[in-house]
Amino acid sequence: MQEYEEQIDRLRTALDEADAVVVGAGAGLSTAAGFTYSGERFKRLFFDFGSKYGFSDMYSGGFYPYPSLEEHWAYWSRFIWCNRYTPAPKDTYRIPLGFVRDKDYFAITTNVDHQFQLAGFDKDRLFYTQGDYGLWQCSRPCHAKTYDNYAVVKQMVELQQDMHVPTELVPRCPRCGEPMSMNLRADDTFVEDAGWHEAADRYHDYLLEHRHGKVLYLELGVGGNTPGIIKYPFWQYTAKNRRATYACLNLGQAFAPREIADRSILVDADIDRTLRDLRGTRNASE
Repeated sequence: MQEYEEQIDRLRTALDEADAVVVGAGAGLSTAAGFTYSGERFKRLFFDFGSKYGFSDMYSGGFYPYPSLEEHWAYWSRFIWCNRYTPAPKDTYRIPLGFVRDKDYFAITTNVDHQFQLAGFDKDRLFYTQGDYGLWQCSRPCHAKTYDNYAVVKQMVELQQDMHVPTELVPRCPRCGEPMSMNLRADDTFVEDAGWHEAADRYHDYLLEHRHGKVLYLELGVGGNTPGIIKYPFWQYTAKNRRATYACLNLGQAFAPREIADRSILVDADIDRTLRDLRGTRNASE
């Protein structure tokens, strides 16, 4: 407990003193916010699909080869609605905004649930590298454009019956007529549209501008699936800038290379709890 409190104090100081804060978030942050894909939440939202096909988590259900597009989109529309358009069960994403709102910040995330923007982060200071549950693209893809899916997904959720959506709601590419797919980086068909490239350029320019000075690289819940997007670059940026600090909040996965150990803040604890303690609002009974 003493070490935990010391790390919290160090992180609070680093946030206060930083001229710029780069937030990097992975799946662990969304999990801490209550976006769990199994257990009670899965049973409550997808009991029918799980009973019929034998899977026990939302992730597996997303890859299941459903016998029809009507059933495929019945599953996916429900998935999108509860993991993209419904606010997270906890307000975890709003807490970091309070730390950086008045600072020069940028956030990069591999999460595709759009929670940073829903929490109030400036969309021009966000880079969603791996896609967005709220976007569709051509499955081929025949062109590099994405399409907002809110209105159709809402209809799918409201009108689906017996785990099927009406045929007329099945989304098809407006150019080639092929089925639409999710704009998620799962293979080489992922579409990086104009908005994606604009965000990538803004992030790149931000990093160049803040190569020096007191920069805090704040990593939240980044695991080992795609470390080359956030974790490894954060280590490298910290190593090259002697005034930079690296902070990693991640239950069971808080570590840093020895080259930057003296400028690293490592908190191995539940991220939601850590952020609340950092803000000083967690109840003693929690």
